[in-house]
Amino acid sequence: MSKPLEAMKVTDKVYWVGAIDWAIREFHGYATQRGTTYNAFLVMADKVTLVDTVKAPFRREMMSRIASVVDPKKIEILISNHSEMDHSGSLPETIREVEPEKVYASAKGAETLDAHFGLGGRVEAGKDGQTLNLGNMNVTFLETKMLHWPDSMVSYVAEEQVLFSQDAFGQHLATCEMWADTVARDVLLYEAAKYYANIILPFSPMVSKTVAKLRGLNLPLKVIAPDHGPLYRKDLGWIVDLYAEWAAQKPTAKAIVVYDTMWQSDAVMAKAAAEGLAEGGAQPVKVFPMGSAHRSDVATEILDAGAILLGSPTINQQMFPTMADVLCYLEGLKRKNLVGAAFGSYGWSGGAVKRLTDALERMGVQIVADPVSVNYVPTDEALQECRALGRKVAQANLARLGE
Repeated sequence: MSKPLEAMKVTDKVYWVGAIDWAIREFHGYATQRGTTYNAFLVMADKVTLVDTVKAPFRREMMSRIASVVDPKKIEILISNHSEMDHSGSLPETIREVEPEKVYASAKGAETLDAHFGLGGRVEAGKDGQTLNLGNMNVTFLETKMLHWPDSMVSYVAEEQVLFSQDAFGQHLATCEMWADTVARDVLLYEAAKYYANIILPFSPMVSKTVAKLRGLNLPLKVIAPDHGPLYRKDLGWIVDLYAEWAAQKPTAKAIVVYDTMWQSDAVMAKAAAEGLAEGGAQPVKVFPMGSAHRSDVATEILDAGAILLGSPTINQQMFPTMADVLCYLEGLKRKNLVGAAFGSYGWSGGAVKRLTDALERMGVQIVADPVSVNYVPTDEALQECRALGRKVAQANLARLGE
């Protein structure tokens, strides 16, 4: 008899038993307009193994999918590759229901899970490179610390040639399509970039090391199975190559303008600056009015940019609140190798432009032009200054690209 929600076959011995979250629209500050999935995997070895679980509210969905393949009580091994709550939230209840023989995580993962749930040492620490025998199959643990938590690891089942990559190579994308190659390519590439930019970017040095480590191991691979979004089969190299490229954080001719406005002065200045960027050779130019744009979309576009302009009116001698929000977010993401400058307006007292310039410096952006600051409403002359500002920034960026 079929179950309400069923597993999907990944290989002859591996099944997807995760959950689809069509409703979620924000993930710790990241706008998830296309929802997400919480991927968990059932390995039908002699010792039946569950790799990762799902966010707590979706546990019944996971258990239904498991039950469509095997009695959950037959699960002997539970592996937690990543302790974040969207993957471990249902772990305590799953342990109580399944009563597995062993539960494994990385050494830091075991500590984190105990801190989350008070499991009393129930989780055994796996070592980097350790291979666990499942009877007719073997699973190897490979630590990927700070990709993107200290506990992070991946698991590799040699006999099925499947790499369970936890959050690495993931996407926040709710879909009934299990395979990446069946999803529209533009959607796939955008969501992969958005995921990297908003979650993985601060840990780019670790990405470079991990990609080198995996390439050095030369593991035979048929499937890369992340904990979010569709799985990869057939051509697996392209997503690994993209991660290596994004981790390098090389600048391009692309430029972005991020601003907000109170009485439209800064909006007009932003338009002039954007046209100056284009005139100076920036390609493409993306403009984000923060009254309607989301911080995570700005982060996505900055991933492959080379230049950034910031604009804000002054309020109480500070930058506009929406600008403070997005700049706090971007500073934490640590995008490197950008050039930029600031512009802004003020009434009876200034402050915003200095705050923007300070933010650029904290972000490590090379400031390549003096800021433009306008009292109240920009004149035609002031708008020409904004256009010249954009042109200077674009030209400075192109000059270093040509070096």
